[in-house]
Amino acid sequence: MTANHAVVVGGGLAGVTTALELADAGMRVTLLESRPRLGGLAFSFKRGELTVDNGQHVYLRCCTAYRWFLDRVDGAALAPLQDRLDVPVLDVAHPRGPRLGRLRRSALPVPLHLASSLARYPHLTLAERASVGRAALALRRLDPADPALDGVDFATWLGRHGQSPRTIEALWDLVGIATLNATADQSSLGLAAMVFKTGLLSENGAADIGWARVPLGDLHDVLARKALDAAGVRTELRTRVSCLSRLESGSWRVDTESESLDADTVVLAVPQREAHALLPPGALADPDKLLDIATAPILNVHVVYDRKVLRRPFFAALGTPVQWVFDRTDASGLTDGGQYLALSQSVAQDDIDEPVSVLRTKYLPELERLLPAARGAKVRDFFVTRERTATFAPTPGVGRLRPGARTDTPGLFLAGAWTATGWPATMESAVRSGLAAAHAALAGLDRRREHPLREAV
Repeated sequence: MTANHAVVVGGGLAGVTTALELADAGMRVTLLESRPRLGGLAFSFKRGELTVDNGQHVYLRCCTAYRWFLDRVDGAALAPLQDRLDVPVLDVAHPRGPRLGRLRRSALPVPLHLASSLARYPHLTLAERASVGRAALALRRLDPADPALDGVDFATWLGRHGQSPRTIEALWDLVGIATLNATADQSSLGLAAMVFKTGLLSENGAADIGWARVPLGDLHDVLARKALDAAGVRTELRTRVSCLSRLESGSWRVDTESESLDADTVVLAVPQREAHALLPPGALADPDKLLDIATAPILNVHVVYDRKVLRRPFFAALGTPVQWVFDRTDASGLTDGGQYLALSQSVAQDDIDEPVSVLRTKYLPELERLLPAARGAKVRDFFVTRERTATFAPTPGVGRLRPGARTDTPGLFLAGAWTATGWPATMESAVRSGLAAAHAALAGLDRRREHPLREAV
């Protein structure tokens, strides 16, 4: 069998996954990335002596594609999962003072695995806790792939199933904002149902949380590049594609600033607007749909204290603008007795363009409300990272805009978290899209390779 040549445009998780899977199937692969690194929007950078992630990224045990990716680049040990779901939730606006609750699972089967934790969850009334159980049972009966669910917002459905505004705030949005990057009223019921049904209502340990104990760049750049090199992939960084054209022979030409590449297969693993700009005429019936896929920002606030102010690895917050707080001290390389905290702020439209001085004035007092030990601590450093187009917006109707891996032009495929994976814009969706594009490309070349995800076979 001849080694067909594939060009993958984009070196984020989707592109790296595509390149690895095609190379493992025996193809000759060239990966082109415009940035000076791999990893897309899940990367690290240096700030003085610190190694900083641009944002806090987590995954769940049910994220089988991203777990496959970690295994494939030999990085699973560097991003371990919790033994058992355990999320501390601190409400600082309770009338009787700050109250700490926990969302934990037991060893009981679904849905009883969360019953004990929910029964003791102090941020809801007894009636609200009971209503959550009834809504969860109704959610289990939904089919996230039903197109009708895509046009309904999650908040409307929750209201119809007895969920109070407080229940939405203290439970459903607590999870939904972090996973969907949208509040319930701005989220497609189909995507929300997929998140909650898969993560909380499918298997006992599906929602156990994992995160990198090293900088993301170690996983998504360093180890990814090592795996690509070992697989024989030619990787070109700082290389922007200027034009994509199909030749009379049916093959493809990919033009960059420095060379032209001929390929049997091309995969565009870039954001939707970049893909739209590169698509040749006729590749999609309505390519402008890509421009209708809106984006949503994520803000990350980084604070370095002169002492330890948080004893837990992370917690979620209520009654404050702060959403999720993670201890990144060890991962960043901070070793002088201080502590580095990262605040992950989704649905950040109101803050994304605010000056650092304004954000400092807003968030430092909130951290002192949440963490009494921070009140006497010195702030050594305060900075923010902004991803204005961090994710696609999971608004009702977005499902009809997301294209599949195949285009209408033979040999051209799409990958990216924004494509039709059935998942919201997560690392899991990105890896799934890369696998889908690779296997669609292999099928188009009459090559067959077993899919690494059992449920996709």
